[in-house]
Amino acid sequence: MAHTTTNPKIHEGRNLKRFREMLAIKQDYLAFELGEDWNQQKISLLEQKEKIDSDILEQVAAILKIPAEAIRNFDEQQAINIISNNTFDNCAQPASVFNNSTIHPIDKMMQLHEDKIALYERMLKEKDEMMGRLERLIGEVKR
Repeated sequence: MAHTTTNPKIHEGRNLKRFREMLAIKQDYLAFELGEDWNQQKISLLEQKEKIDSDILEQVAAILKIPAEAIRNFDEQQAINIISNNTFDNCAQPASVFNNSTIHPIDKMMQLHEDKIALYERMLKEKDEMMGRLERLIGEVKR
């Protein structure tokens, strides 16, 4: 029996779906960003795959602005265990979230969330500035 180094509990498609949903990104948007050959149904099928082709995973990770390793290595049960250990026993600190990676997807997700909030705030400010300019232009036209 051949031994593989990948964790059989990790389902890359399911992990992709979780990250996509946490970032509030629709399957249609992801398909659009991947190109003409993609549609919502194809994204749905991709999220059902246990192992995703490395090239596609890299493209999707770039669109989601997360490291591909976060999708490859995210183990929900391990994350739950770490969170529950830290919540109920503050003395126990986990050595590492992943055995062979130094990427901490929860920290990355928190940073992405903060970045998204900052982006929304900048967009609202720009919208308000644009509305002000449009109102001034309309006022000038009416005169």
